[in-house]
Amino acid sequence: MRYSSAVALVSHLRLMGESNALRVKRGSGLKRDTALAAAAAYQTLYCDDDQSDHITATYQVIFMTGWSPSRSTPKAAKRGSATVSFHEMAEELQKRGAVAGKAEPDRQGDGTAN
Repeated sequence: MRYSSAVALVSHLRLMGESNALRVKRGSGLKRDTALAAAAAYQTLYCDDDQSDHITATYQVIFMTGWSPSRSTPKAAKRGSATVSFHEMAEELQKRGAVAGKAEPDRQGDGTAN
């Protein structure tokens, strides 16, 4: 990505919700002088070759979510306890016009999901 400044890069990251989730509250955070010095260093190190007044940044965004079941969360049925195969369910949905395409038989040949 190309940004006009390190401040614009940080602003974009914050708009995406990218901030330090593990940050421990200690005082007021990063001091202004420190942030400006870091921005100047970044501008010097990652100056765009094509446009010297821009910087380039490469980053990866990893999105993860988690949950913890409660006592009221339904438990999954025991494997193999289904009374209808996915193939039969797909055929019935096709008859009703709910899905398009052709139902293909299961690969295991036992009516269970793969």
